[in-house]
Amino acid sequence: MTCETRTTCPYCGVGCGVIASVDDTGTVSVRGDPEHPANFGRLCSKGSALAETLDEDGRALFPEIYGQRANWDTALDLVADRFSRTIAEHGPDSVAFYLSGQLLTEDYYVANKLMKGFIGSGNIDTNSRLCMASSVAGHRRAFGADTVPGTYEDLELADLVVLVGSNLAWCHPVLYQRLAAAKASRPAMKIVVIDPRRTATSDLADLHLSVRPDGDVALFNGLLTHLADTDRIDQGFVGRHTTGFSDALLAASRMSMADLSEATGLSGMLIRQFFWLFASTERVVTCYSQGVNQSASGSGKVNAIINCHLATGRIGRQGMGPFSLTGQPNAMGGREVGGLANMLAAHMAIEDPQHRERVQRFWASPQIAGRPGLKAVDLFDAVADGRVKALWIMSTNPVVSMPDADKVKKAIEACPFVVVSDMQKNTDTARLAHVLLPATGWGEKSGTVTNSERRISRQRPFLVAPGEARPDWWHVTEVGKRMGFATAFDFDSPAAIFAEHAALSAFENDGARDFDIGAFAAINRDQYEALVPFQWPRPLAGAAKERFFADGQFYFPDGKARFVPVQPPLLPVELAHGTFVLNTGRVRDHWHTMTRTGKSARLSAHLAEPFCEIHPLDAAVHRLRDADLVKIADDKGHFILVRALLTERQARGSLFVPMHWTDETAFPARVDTLVKPDVDPVSGQPALKQSRVSLARHATTFHAFLVAAEKPTHLPFEYWAIAKAENGYRLELAGDEPEGGFETWLSQSLGLDEDIEIVRYRDVAAGDCRILALRGSRLVAAFFASRSPVAVSRQWAVDQLLTDHADATARSRIVAGRPGAGQPDKGATVCACFSVGAKEIARAVGQGCRSVEAIGQLLSAGTNCGSCRPEIRRIIDAQALLAAE
Repeated sequence: MTCETRTTCPYCGVGCGVIASVDDTGTVSVRGDPEHPANFGRLCSKGSALAETLDEDGRALFPEIYGQRANWDTALDLVADRFSRTIAEHGPDSVAFYLSGQLLTEDYYVANKLMKGFIGSGNIDTNSRLCMASSVAGHRRAFGADTVPGTYEDLELADLVVLVGSNLAWCHPVLYQRLAAAKASRPAMKIVVIDPRRTATSDLADLHLSVRPDGDVALFNGLLTHLADTDRIDQGFVGRHTTGFSDALLAASRMSMADLSEATGLSGMLIRQFFWLFASTERVVTCYSQGVNQSASGSGKVNAIINCHLATGRIGRQGMGPFSLTGQPNAMGGREVGGLANMLAAHMAIEDPQHRERVQRFWASPQIAGRPGLKAVDLFDAVADGRVKALWIMSTNPVVSMPDADKVKKAIEACPFVVVSDMQKNTDTARLAHVLLPATGWGEKSGTVTNSERRISRQRPFLVAPGEARPDWWHVTEVGKRMGFATAFDFDSPAAIFAEHAALSAFENDGARDFDIGAFAAINRDQYEALVPFQWPRPLAGAAKERFFADGQFYFPDGKARFVPVQPPLLPVELAHGTFVLNTGRVRDHWHTMTRTGKSARLSAHLAEPFCEIHPLDAAVHRLRDADLVKIADDKGHFILVRALLTERQARGSLFVPMHWTDETAFPARVDTLVKPDVDPVSGQPALKQSRVSLARHATTFHAFLVAAEKPTHLPFEYWAIAKAENGYRLELAGDEPEGGFETWLSQSLGLDEDIEIVRYRDVAAGDCRILALRGSRLVAAFFASRSPVAVSRQWAVDQLLTDHADATARSRIVAGRPGAGQPDKGATVCACFSVGAKEIARAVGQGCRSVEAIGQLLSAGTNCGSCRPEIRRIIDAQALLAAE
């Protein structure tokens, strides 16, 4: 018998529905939910691999105090006592919570209630500050509320979709699939991608604008001026429903086309082409994501985009409007309950005395935070200088993800009392906890999340939580009770918390607030369990709203939207010789700091180690070759070592390094150690994409590649990166040969015993070393070292861990590092969903498959997630060029 549970994916803000199936043996499988309106059955590579991430490896299974096992009562009593004593001695602002868009809305709600309503401080912020704060600021400045006007359907109904700072194909793959399908059915639809990099998303674009970093404000200011000059302003909408247009237009019109070209790095021809497309197309959706938000001018970029939509009245109607693409699965839910330091619950404003009084009265709380608290960067500065003396971190890893990450690490290390709630016990942050509280994870948690189109969906449990793990909401309510607030935190289920959250949203809400789900204020457990995905608002009385603002009614007291005058940031000082702009972001198959995706061998197969994208001409200047180890450094002496990836997709003068790798998975590769803590002055969001760094080839004695059935216990190397592989692990290594030699290190680190047969090959003159370790006919480890990056077929070597090697010929092939005649080599993984390699695709092209669709029919590659389709197309094009030579 198989038990099926409808739940929601825990990754990005698309909010895909998932059906999890558990059979009689406990085996879990997942598939997309065809009835969920976010994805209609589609899943990306990460969602498809969810069942592969559910093991207990590294899980926090019981509370720990100073690294020693404790029981729950002792741990919770200590947390409550230390927070209470710290507040009594130093005031409520001496404590802080730092939360996560990975939390469920119910977790967020009780944490915000405890901090703002009962402790009485605004010092509660979230890692959503790192991804969505500028969108929140832009919405509130323009609309009077943090309102996303449109829906996913608008991307399919639009005649022009503008993607700004969004690698949709990799970061929101299911939306990319929906957009690609819409364009395939309506080829006249146009897509413009505005991004310094030519990402996988650009493969779908009719026009790619490689705008210089932070050139977005100037581009959209120029667009606003063009709309006015060509009589494309909707004068009726602007006059009746907005204020401030003249000031915004004046601020925007101070640049000539030559100035605009200089500020954006784009030719006048490309700029005019974009302006013409936008001006001449009624149904336009402009989607923006981290390339817009993660900037010191992020809120200005958001408002420059919104200004153009307000000016044309293209907002809130089918197929048109500005659309913020949320990064995390529940960043929206956190915003709804006031999880940011400068917000109150239910989209009320902490700076508004009437809102503060209303929330305090609803909660019957002894006090209410009287002012905004510390935003993320300022919060950790306060931890560093001792103003914050007790810190509770929930479901996030700021030692990796915050800018100036080493400073954040030192601040947490020096903090007198640190609590971490997490499902994994060995994250870079969890290792610093004085008290570690084991949390439940996806498949065990119960609650709600809100996606980018304001759709609230349930996450439902289908697994029993391991060990003594408990939900985050339970952690918070138990501490709240112990701090003396038992009545206010007497929740017995997430359903009860959701009902209170819904009731607060409707409390004294006469339509003056956008967020209202009062229809669920009396929800009971059975109704909560049966809750189907819905979009807010859903008031107790009145109709639900699918889109906002088509009627021209906004959330300022006068009901009018605000144009926001935006000045472009000053042009950056010319880059010094050898200096680059560092851009950070995600890769296709991993998520955040890989505590979940890193458990899947399939998801690690595409990109298994940290890397740096470099334009080939920049690489030539610095005498870099593909796969060289490179050192990237800031002006303070911080540096990382990563692999060079030469590609013309990268703009000259810029580098791209992913943010996923941690001290658990690679060393030294925490890229945010190089990111300066510069923030947008309005939103407080860090500029994670415009740091200045230097680049140099890193010389080392040897490079090595290792596949092993067991995880090495000791890595005494200058550089290393480790990833899960089928039946074991794969490692990249570089540095000096360990004391005692490679074989001694392998034996000690892998715990090789006397039953192990060792096969050796060493060419001292050439600097090559090959070592195989076998138990009977099974390969336990294969080690390859040389003076330059090792020329070994990685995926083929990984596959040998699953293969029988009874004869000497098979072993000699492994020593050679390549398959023999008649043994196919898949090559580097391209399609993670079906584990299809680049060489397999190239062979299929040679056999006559000349389109992405033909490859899909033969190999299935590109037929599930679709995010590998641009890479498949590049392989087809490359093979065509080879055939033509």
